[in-house]
Amino acid sequence: MNEASTTHQKNLSKPSSSYAFWVGFGIFLSRISGLIRSRVFAYYLGNSAAAGAFRAALRIPNFLQNLFGEGVLSASFIPVYSKLLAENEQELADQVAGIVGSLLAVGMAIFVLLGVTFTPTFVDAIAPGFTGGTRILTIELVRILFPGVGLLVLSAWCLGILNSHRKFFLSYAAPVVWNGAMVAALIFGGHMTRSLASLTVYLAWGAVAGALLQFLVQVPIVYKLTKGWHWSLEHRISHVREIFKNSIPVVVSRGVVQLSAYIDSIIGSFLGASAVACLGYAQTIYLLPFSLFGMSVAAAELPDMSSTDHDHQGGHEALRRRLTVSRQHMAYFVAPSVVVLIFLGRYVVEAIFQTGHFSANDTLYVWYVLIGMAIGLFVSTWSRLYQSAFYALRDTKTPLKYAVIRVILTALLGYLFAFPLRSFITHFCFHVIGLAVPHIHNVELGMGAVGLTASAGLSAFVEFGGLHLALSNKIGRLTMPFQFLFKIGSAACAAAVVVIGLTKLNLKASLLFRILHAHWLHYDFTAVFWLFVFGALYLAITWFLNVDESRQIFRKISSTLKVFRPRR
Repeated sequence: MNEASTTHQKNLSKPSSSYAFWVGFGIFLSRISGLIRSRVFAYYLGNSAAAGAFRAALRIPNFLQNLFGEGVLSASFIPVYSKLLAENEQELADQVAGIVGSLLAVGMAIFVLLGVTFTPTFVDAIAPGFTGGTRILTIELVRILFPGVGLLVLSAWCLGILNSHRKFFLSYAAPVVWNGAMVAALIFGGHMTRSLASLTVYLAWGAVAGALLQFLVQVPIVYKLTKGWHWSLEHRISHVREIFKNSIPVVVSRGVVQLSAYIDSIIGSFLGASAVACLGYAQTIYLLPFSLFGMSVAAAELPDMSSTDHDHQGGHEALRRRLTVSRQHMAYFVAPSVVVLIFLGRYVVEAIFQTGHFSANDTLYVWYVLIGMAIGLFVSTWSRLYQSAFYALRDTKTPLKYAVIRVILTALLGYLFAFPLRSFITHFCFHVIGLAVPHIHNVELGMGAVGLTASAGLSAFVEFGGLHLALSNKIGRLTMPFQFLFKIGSAACAAAVVVIGLTKLNLKASLLFRILHAHWLHYDFTAVFWLFVFGALYLAITWFLNVDESRQIFRKISSTLKVFRPRR
C-alpha cells in the first residue's frame, strides 16, 4: 500500500462531520468574499441598467460552468475516483483523473470558441427583453467572460480530485481569489471611468483573471496528489467510459435545472433590467445558507457514501443512518436561516448592499424577492443531500426525472405569478397586507420578480417529495423527524419575535445604538448585532428544548474556552 493510499484510508476513518466543517468553512469564506464583492458591486452599479446587463451576461458562462463543472464532476467523477482510491488503485485513479482533465480541457476550448462566435444568439435567447444599448453591452460582456468558463470548469475538476482525497478546504475556499479579483477590478475601474457601462467591462476582465487564479491556486496540490498531470485522450478505459456514461443524465439534469434559471432570466428581462439586478442581489444572500448548510454537508458526504459497498442490506442501513444524521444537522441551521430571510431579511439586505447607488427602495424590493426565495430553501438543501445519495448509488436518472418535473412546474407557475397573476399579487401585498411600495429609478416594479422566485420555491417541495419517496423505495423507509422540526421551527420563530420586538423599542438615544451605527467606521453594525442576538436566543431555546445539536455546540464552546483558561 503506497503513501497516498495509506493517507486515503486514514481519511476514511475520520467522521464526516469534521469534513463538513472544512467544507462549510471554505464555503463561508468564499460566500463572505462574494458578499463583499456584491456590496462593492452595489456601491458602484446599484440597480442600474448596466448592473442588469452584467447579471444577465454572467448567466450564460455560469450556465456552461454549472453544466460541465462541479455538479457533473461531483455526480459522475467523484464516485468512480473515490472508489478506486478506496480499493488502493492509486495508479489507475491517477490515470483516470488525467484523462478526464484532458478531455475537459479540449472540450472547454471548443465551447469557449463557439461561445465567443455565437454570443449575440445566446444573448437574444437568454435576455430577449434587452434592447438597444443594454443588449450591445451584454453581448460585449459575454464575449469577455466566456474564456473564464473553461478555467472554472478545470477548477471544478481540481475540486473533484481534492474532495476525493478529503482535501475539502482549499477547493471550496478557492473562489475567494475570484471574488477578490472582481473587487479589485471594480475599485480600479471606478477610479478610471465614470461610465457604468465601461466599469462593467473592467469587471468582466477581472472575472476572467479571477477564474485563472482560482484554477492556479489548486494546481500544486492536485499535481502532488495525482503524481503529475497524466495528459491523455484515451477514453476507452472502462472507468472513464463509466464516468462519461453517468455524466450524460447529470448533464441533462443540470441542463434542465439551468433551463429553469434560463426561464427566470427570460421572464426577468421582460420585468426590466432593474428586476434582473434585484434577483441577482437576492440570490447572493440566499446562496449563503444554502451553500453553508446544504452544499457543505452534501459535498462532504458524497465521497464517503461512494466509498461504501451498497450492494447489500447492511450498506443501505448505513446509508439511512448517515442521511438521518445529516438531515438533522442541516435542518438545525437551515430553519433559523429561513426565519431570518423572511422576518429579518430587510436588515440583512440593508447591511450588505445599501450604499452608494443602492437606495432604501432597492433594499425593500430585494427583501421581498428574498422572501420568495426563502420558501424553498429548506427542502432544497435536503434535496441536495438526497441527490448525493443517488449519485453514490450510481443512480443519476432518478434525480434527472424529478429535476424535469420541478422545472416544468417552475416555468408554469413562474409565468402565472409574473404575468397573469402579477396585478393580483401586487394588490394583495401592497394593499391588503400593507407592504411598502418600492420605487426604483422611477419605475414601480410590482411583485412579478417575487412571484417568480416563490414559484421556484413551491416547485422545490414537489422535487423533494419525489426524491424522498424514490430513495425510500431504494434503500428502505426514511422517516421524517417531525418532532425535531417542530422544536427548531418554534425556537427560530420565538427568537425572531423577540428580536423584532426589541428593534421596535426607541434605542436611538442609547449608547449602544450610537456604537452600533459606528459612522466613524463607515459601517452600520446594527444588523450584525441583531443577528447575533437572534442566534444566541435560538441556541438557548433549542438547548432548553433538549435539541442534541445545540448541546453539541455548547460542548464545543466549553472545550474551546478550556484551552484559553490559565493553568494554575
